[in-house]
Amino acid sequence: MSQQPLAPGPHNGTANSSDIFVPIATQAPPSNIGVTNDHPVPRQGIVTQDRPIPTNKFYANFFLGRQNQSTWTHPYSVSWSQGSGNAQSWGLSVSHADADQKAFGEGDPARYYINPLGNQSVILSAAELGNTTALSLDNLTEFSANISFLPQPGGAPAITFPVVQGMGFFTGQYRGARPVIQSSIFFRTVNRVPEFDRPGLVKYRILLEDGKTWLLYASSNEGGDINFQMQSNSRMEATAPLNGVIQVAKLPVGSSDESPYDAAAGVYAVGATLSGSTNGNAGSYTLRWTKAGIDTNSRPLLMFALPHHVESFDSPTNGGRTLLQLQTTTKGAATAVLGDAWTMVENNLPVEIGFAPWSPDRTGPLELSPKAVDVINGVAVNETDQDVDAQSDLDSMYFSGKALGKFAQLVYTVNDLAKNPSLAQAGLEKLKGAFARFANNQQKNPLVYETAWKGVVSSAAFTTGDPNADFGNSLYNDHHFHYGYFIFTAAVIGYLDPSWLAANRDWVNMLLRDAANPSDQDPYFPVSRAFDWYHGHSWAKGLFESADGKDEESSSEDAFFAYAVKMWGRTLGDAAIEGRGNLMLAVLARTLRNYFLMESNNRNHPPNFIGNKVTGILFENKVDHTTYFGTNIEYIQGIHMLPINPSSAYTRPKNFVAEEWATFFDQGRVDAIGGGWRGILYANLALIDPAASWRFFSQGDFDLSWIDGGASRTWYLAYAAGTPLVFCTVAEENLGLGGADQA
Repeated sequence: MSQQPLAPGPHNGTANSSDIFVPIATQAPPSNIGVTNDHPVPRQGIVTQDRPIPTNKFYANFFLGRQNQSTWTHPYSVSWSQGSGNAQSWGLSVSHADADQKAFGEGDPARYYINPLGNQSVILSAAELGNTTALSLDNLTEFSANISFLPQPGGAPAITFPVVQGMGFFTGQYRGARPVIQSSIFFRTVNRVPEFDRPGLVKYRILLEDGKTWLLYASSNEGGDINFQMQSNSRMEATAPLNGVIQVAKLPVGSSDESPYDAAAGVYAVGATLSGSTNGNAGSYTLRWTKAGIDTNSRPLLMFALPHHVESFDSPTNGGRTLLQLQTTTKGAATAVLGDAWTMVENNLPVEIGFAPWSPDRTGPLELSPKAVDVINGVAVNETDQDVDAQSDLDSMYFSGKALGKFAQLVYTVNDLAKNPSLAQAGLEKLKGAFARFANNQQKNPLVYETAWKGVVSSAAFTTGDPNADFGNSLYNDHHFHYGYFIFTAAVIGYLDPSWLAANRDWVNMLLRDAANPSDQDPYFPVSRAFDWYHGHSWAKGLFESADGKDEESSSEDAFFAYAVKMWGRTLGDAAIEGRGNLMLAVLARTLRNYFLMESNNRNHPPNFIGNKVTGILFENKVDHTTYFGTNIEYIQGIHMLPINPSSAYTRPKNFVAEEWATFFDQGRVDAIGGGWRGILYANLALIDPAASWRFFSQGDFDLSWIDGGASRTWYLAYAAGTPLVFCTVAEENLGLGGADQA
């Protein structure tokens, strides 16, 4: 084994990039990755398209299962009626849930809340649709898809619905079919609004039996009039076929201001493009919609923005805000904005964060005290002697990646923080050997590139027949969680030994392209499989039908993936990758604070739920304070902590950490928790009380069972020692950890 001194690569970031969405690569995956043309999940109803098909996007229910589960565009949800409900329609229904329609679970705070499903407030259908209707999809992108209804399989579409995130109107494009408007809530009154009439564009006001008002706008490509005949309290039919568009929107309860809808009626979004750049500590990203309809050059587009968008709008975008708001299911109130593009700005990019412990309170460089270094080295000798090869030789990409990431963090700590390069070199060589098993695709469940959906997946489900094997990796669950650990490990290895990069770059980039390909110029992977640039966080659920939509459990592993992207870009010297990781982290810091980590002043979740402090599992239609693997409080809170890493202090605000600790773990309650979860909790405590965290991990009779398989005591000690001793209750001089800015 070579014992040459390590020669780490550059430490400084290369974060400036005028275009952070350039392709990572466009070539095929490495030749040692097998190829299969089959996949357990069929591409149901999808019209063949050249570009790869997104698997984790909001509209996936349209091509999974019976195709009748809801899709959430926020603030609306849409679903294929399939002959169900009071209206027994075969069209596409739109619904919206107000805040007072939420149902809550038991307890105070409530264990969960959920919004109603299947209301079918307004349904856009056609006289030609019936029980032979087929649903097809085309032009599937990261922000939109076209949903078409065919009177019979293989026929021409009667209606096409461009389904776009944040769409201001529910829009149906009629292709010579006779429009039928239905409601399973029942019509109370339907009135034409003649004072609105414009050439080729008419308006109706619909009051339903639940007291909610919806507006309907209809336009004809030929410019003719559009009239409806009421047939029952659940159905009205146009007097003639239509080549044109029908749009539906809901008026907020208690509001009579229809002017924002009136201003934008007749135009609608059919897709979106994303651009972005970084420059020093500042970054921005722009969503620009493609629009269609009448008078597209003169009529503004109306789209709904989520709270984190509004917080970060630049001045021109903010100028398009209206007073119109509708409640979303799980993300507070959406605000209607007039304009064809939004630009969001982040002025606090985490460019200074590297591999070392980081804190916003540090005013100088990190230098651990001699006492801390001695303690860390004493622990590291035993931990670097562990068998990383055996610990990572598992049948799970997730647990294998966690083991590799643990050793990467350990080796970095020993070399750079504990100043012990000989010990680090020995650990690094073992880490390289363990990583090589995966880079050579010789693990227990090798990766395979499948051409049906286009992505790199575990072969576990192909060999076992179990779609849930390795947390559903073969069906695109959790790829950002799983692959983030490998990308981070590669960033550390490549930093410590830059010569290693040439032989491994393509394999690591393959994982990054699968989970977070930034460009549609890459023909092998869909754009941004996991991270949703509209919602500002990732969705973990892949090709599984879900009644409550996409979901994410571990917000902290989502952030860790972004951190891994950032550090891989820094190790490579790739400004676009590093800049994109920095911007993703900045957006996540904002969305986690708004939607996942609930301080007492959170305005986006119900007051009787925020006492849970974390969401647990955030779905599109419900929030459930639990986990997929158990209901212990340390599981629920801890899955939003791990892995503790340098970016944790950036994405987990101190006030939140303090509130959560006081709610669940203070006054000795943490010490009643066993196993690795106790270590995770005490490592998290370093964010607000590093002295207490240091005391726990440095105690002489430390029980190694308190260390999770994805972490090391060495790193936890360094993390506590490297966090500024502010907000502490114990004088720092009693711990021998150094000054106020360093340990």
